[in-house]
Amino acid sequence: MTIMIMLHVQDQKVDAVSLRVVPNRLQFFEYEPVTFHCEGVDYCEVVQKFKGKAESCSKTNKRTPTGSSCTIKNVYTADSGEYWYETGGGRRSNSINLSVTTGPVILESPAVPVLMEQSVTLSCRNKIASSNLTAGFYQDGCPIYQSSTGNIVIHRVSKSDEGLYKCSISGVGESLESWLKVTDMTHSSSAATPWIVATILVSALLVAVGLYHFAKGYWKREAATVDAGGATATYAFVRKNRKTRAVPFFNAYLIFINV
Repeated sequence: MTIMIMLHVQDQKVDAVSLRVVPNRLQFFEYEPVTFHCEGVDYCEVVQKFKGKAESCSKTNKRTPTGSSCTIKNVYTADSGEYWYETGGGRRSNSINLSVTTGPVILESPAVPVLMEQSVTLSCRNKIASSNLTAGFYQDGCPIYQSSTGNIVIHRVSKSDEGLYKCSISGVGESLESWLKVTDMTHSSSAATPWIVATILVSALLVAVGLYHFAKGYWKREAATVDAGGATATYAFVRKNRKTRAVPFFNAYLIFINV
């Protein structure tokens, strides 16, 4: 007799479709350029939530090693808003919410989510070069830090650091608010680990039970494959007193094959 254990772990699709901007920040002064990088597609056609397709960006489309890019050479306050792009297959990228201001101060914060436990730098930038670099930083409207260099570094970022940030330079002005997003890319995989371990242990137990009954000659074994809703799942069927029942457990199945 040959015994085989099948461990089925559902794969999570990793979507290569993503949008990022260069420079990597959410706030821009009016008349600055911004370049969109569309990963995973040959043609970068970004959409603004309220204005629709950004025609000035589409005209500058360029191929890149990982997809394509396009540039809006001069942004205006009307260009503020949420941007994304969609593929021919209907997949939609992540969205980026840009803010364009006519004011004298912007907050430079990353346009892409920050990974937990990583460090992130926030900068308060004056449109006109000045020797006054002292800036105040605010999270959700509350002052959190006063910097003499115009920068702050948040070490070992956590979910509590997520929120709306802005900055101000004394005697110059205040920036708009932008959302700092914090993400944990390892959460799903780490959360699945205990289930994988449990599945292996249960599988080993089922093998031991199967061997025990096989040795005593109480069970007749047969293998069967069931097609459930288009997805093929393999089960072990055990027969006793002419009654048949399926024995699936989590994503682990036993297959008994007579040789």
